[in-house]
Amino acid sequence: MKDIKVSSSIWIKEQALFPNFTAWQEGYGAFTYSIKAKEALVNYIKRQEAHHKTKTFREEYIELLNEHDIEFDEKYLL
Repeated sequence: MKDIKVSSSIWIKEQALFPNFTAWQEGYGAFTYSIKAKEALVNYIKRQEAHHKTKTFREEYIELLNEHDIEFDEKYLL
């Protein structure tokens, strides 16, 4: 995962996709989506700051885990 985070950080910065991007947060979660969802995912990321003014990262992350039937222990969540 470390290699993916490092490589993707470099790529995002080189492509100037998100001008204010400096680094990924500590820790990670990974979900796969179809390439058909690429545009929607990029747009979601671009609007993420505004989106998280109405829903916290924690709330959304728990929703994703539940949506994908991933078992988790809340004591490990931020």
